[in-house]
Amino acid sequence: MVALIVILVVIAVLLLLLALAYNGLIRKRTRTQEAWSQIDVVLKRRHDLIPNLVETVKGYAAHESGTFEAVTAARASAVSAGATGDPQKVGAAENMLTQSLRSLFAVAENYPQLRAVESFMQLQEELTATEDKIQFARQYYNGSARDYNVALQTFPRNILASMFGSFHAVGFFEADAADREVPQVNFGSAGGPPAAGTSGPPSSAQSGPPSA
Repeated sequence: MVALIVILVVIAVLLLLLALAYNGLIRKRTRTQEAWSQIDVVLKRRHDLIPNLVETVKGYAAHESGTFEAVTAARASAVSAGATGDPQKVGAAENMLTQSLRSLFAVAENYPQLRAVESFMQLQEELTATEDKIQFARQYYNGSARDYNVALQTFPRNILASMFGSFHAVGFFEADAADREVPQVNFGSAGGPPAAGTSGPPSSAQSGPPSA
């Protein structure tokens, strides 16, 4: 009789441990999914700002069509990657978008008149604030993904993950070291208010993108 009770107690303890392990996996997976949802929201905000930014700069540098097309194409790729929900694909596409935005801001530096355009400065500030939110969301997601992936590899959670088949490791949302920040337009000392009669784009000798 005593042996039966001991066996039942052991079984009950094992079941409790398995239940705790399973619930722990659920919590970590849910936290990771919620963290990714936050990234998705701020990335969509970023994507929404870009068309207006392109149109604003285009008003002063319409001949820089290659740069505008590159930004538009990179944005489309980022939107498509976002639909996959794959953090690694999204990260690669967003890095390409950041690089194209750098080119756009490099063009904008040649047009100090843009400093007087309220819509441009507002878009730049909103984009910068969005980038900051992306970085915070990225850190939170990657931390949650790390904890979840580690849990999937430790006993007894790895056994549960194999048994149920509904738990899978997730990828990290990474950024290239050079692409962590969208550059600010630096008009430099020559970027004072445009002189009278010079409200249009600068002459062709000054309108090209800066040399590499």
